[in-house]
Amino acid sequence: MHTSIPDLLRLLAVPVFGWAAWRDVETRRVDNRTWYPLAVLAVALLAWDGLTAMRSSPLGRRWFLFQVAVSLLFVAPLVLAFWWFRAFGGADAKAFLVVAVLFPTYPVYHLGARVFPVQQTVLGVFSLTILTNTVLVGALYPAALFVRNLLAGRLSTAMAVGRVVPWDEIPKTHGKLLETPEGITRSGADLDAIRMYLRWRGVTLADLRERAHDLRDPATLPENPNPTTDGAISDGGTMVETRRPAGESGYEDPWGAALFLADIDRDAYGTTPTKLREGLEVLVTEEEVWVSPGIPFLVPMFIGLVVALGYGDLLSGLLSLLGFATL
Repeated sequence: MHTSIPDLLRLLAVPVFGWAAWRDVETRRVDNRTWYPLAVLAVALLAWDGLTAMRSSPLGRRWFLFQVAVSLLFVAPLVLAFWWFRAFGGADAKAFLVVAVLFPTYPVYHLGARVFPVQQTVLGVFSLTILTNTVLVGALYPAALFVRNLLAGRLSTAMAVGRVVPWDEIPKTHGKLLETPEGITRSGADLDAIRMYLRWRGVTLADLRERAHDLRDPATLPENPNPTTDGAISDGGTMVETRRPAGESGYEDPWGAALFLADIDRDAYGTTPTKLREGLEVLVTEEEVWVSPGIPFLVPMFIGLVVALGYGDLLSGLLSLLGFATL
């Protein structure tokens, strides 16, 4: 028996997700256009499979429609809910919406006498398998952080979600600060927002540390701020010496944090003036800081997809190993 053409075409998702995972690690930025070709392919293959199912038995048609309904009406909204509550990023949500349309049913691949995926589920909704695989693989990341920090002797309430980074690596580090001047926090300043501020002001982090006493004064802000970009990692800014007239703002707005957020024409990843000020104070005084690198979720998604195509459903396999019935 041969693998169907639609299932063969679905394998095109593997290199696309592999490239997206690499981009997620390197830049935490994945262009929306990445998903357009796969979305078109997904809709076309869904229509192809639908026509094939309509020519099958009544039971086959109902089962196909049930699996598609679960994928589109349960998995897709669930992913959007994850995005709404910020468990997923925007690129992660778009990728999984494509998965929901591209893989509503289990593909079947024949390699000699063997058939893949090996571990099936009763429901047979492949997008749900990819989702659970992704969550299980992603759960290994905080466990790895915890072990790494434990072995290094860094005992902290942040040891399962963060790592310690020297201050001079911050301009090229993804994530958010887990420190304020008062101690550990789970809601520190986003490092992309820090980079946006530095570019807007035209300084490097080294400049800020060297001249912290002076540059806290918002009167030292440039008259013509620089473009912020979106905070993606690149080389640091260039020091801008043009200043506002002394005493214009006083110290009611240390570092000009509120003025910066009011001036830019975009959200700074949920960063408030208080968070920004606290983050800057930590960065100009500490040699090392706790940073949450976050999970570049397209990486476990890519791994979850590859594992699903080869092995199948990790959760079902684990439950079967433990002697539990699986769905």
